Amino acid sequence: MTNARQLIAMIRSHAAGDDERFLSIAEEIAGEHERLGRTKVAGDVQRLVESIRDNMERAKTAGGITPLVRPRGELAALVRATYPELNLGDLVLGADLDRQIRRVIREHRERVSLEERGLQPRRKFLFSGPPGTGKTMTASVIAGELNLPLFTVLLDGVITKFMGETAAKLRLIFDAMRNVRGVYFFDEVDALATSRGNDNDIGEARRMLNSFLQFLEEENSQSIIIAATNHKTLLDPAIFRRFQASFKYEKPSAEDAKRVLMHHLLPFDIENLDWAGVTAAVSNLSQADLAAAADDAARDAVLDNEGLLTAEVLIQALRDRLAIHGQN
Repeated sequence: MTNARQLIAMIRSHAAGDDERFLSIAEEIAGEHERLGRTKVAGDVQRLVESIRDNMERAKTAGGITPLVRPRGELAALVRATYPELNLGDLVLGADLDRQIRRVIREHRERVSLEERGLQPRRKFLFSGPPGTGKTMTASVIAGELNLPLFTVLLDGVITKFMGETAAKLRLIFDAMRNVRGVYFFDEVDALATSRGNDNDIGEARRMLNSFLQFLEEENSQSIIIAATNHKTLLDPAIFRRFQASFKYEKPSAEDAKRVLMHHLLPFDIENLDWAGVTAAVSNLSQADLAAAADDAARDAVLDNEGLLTAEVLIQALRDRLAIHGQN
C-alpha cells in the first residue's frame, strides 16, 4: 500500500511540476501492489502510467513541450512558465555576441559528445546591457531552440522584508531546477545581488545576497540559469565567479538596426526604401524601440498610405520613439 513517504514525494513532485518523478513513484506503488497480489490495482496504475508516458513522448516527437510541466503550489507565485517558439532567426545581435549564443545552444544540443570526453555544456550565464537590447529575447530564443520551458523568476514574489523568507523562496526555485529542466531567467538580478558595500545595505539584504550566491555555487542541475542586469556595476563582485560566461549587450549598430527593422517589416515592400536616410534616424535606439517603431510605421502605412510603407513614414516613427526618450 502507498506509504507516507511515497505520498509526500508524490505531492512534492506534483507541486514542482516534476512529472517524471511523479510517474516513477506511481510505478513503484504499482510494483508493491503486484508483489502483494493486488494485480488489478497494479495493472490499472501501470496502464495509466504508460498512457501518460506515451502522450508525453508524442508531444516531444511533435516538437512540443510536455504540457504537464507547470509550476504548482507555492512555486507558481515565484516563477512564470512560458513555452517560447522563437528561434535564432528572430534574434538580431552583433556578430561576436551572435557567435557566442550559437555556441551555447550547440553545446546543449551536442551534450552527449561533450560528456563522452568528460565535459559538460555551460549552464550559468550573466547578460548585461541597457534595457531593450535583447537580453530577455535571447533567453526566450535559447529556450525555443532547445525545446525547453522558460521559467521567469518573479522577483516581486521572491523578495520580502521578513528575515529568512527570501532565502526559503530562492531554495524552492533552485530545487525546481533539479526537478524540472528548463531555462531559468532572473531578470534585473541586481535586486538580489547588489554590492554588499553599499551604504544603505541592511542585514536582510546581506542574507539574501549570501543565500543567492550559495545556491548558485552549489547548483548542479541540468537546467540553464540566465541572470540579466541593466546595471552591471551595481552587482557584488562575488557574483561574477558564479557564472561560466558573461555576455555584454549594446544598442545595435546602424547595420544591425536595419536588420531589426527589416525583420519586423517583412509584409511590406521595403527593398527600395532610402535606407541611408532611415539608418541616420536610428541613433541610440534599442532593439525594443526599433521593433516598436517598425510596428508604428506599419500601422501608419496601412491606415494613412494605402498599405505603402515609405522611408518618410518609417523615419517619422523612429523620431517619435526618440521623442519618448526626450531626444530630438
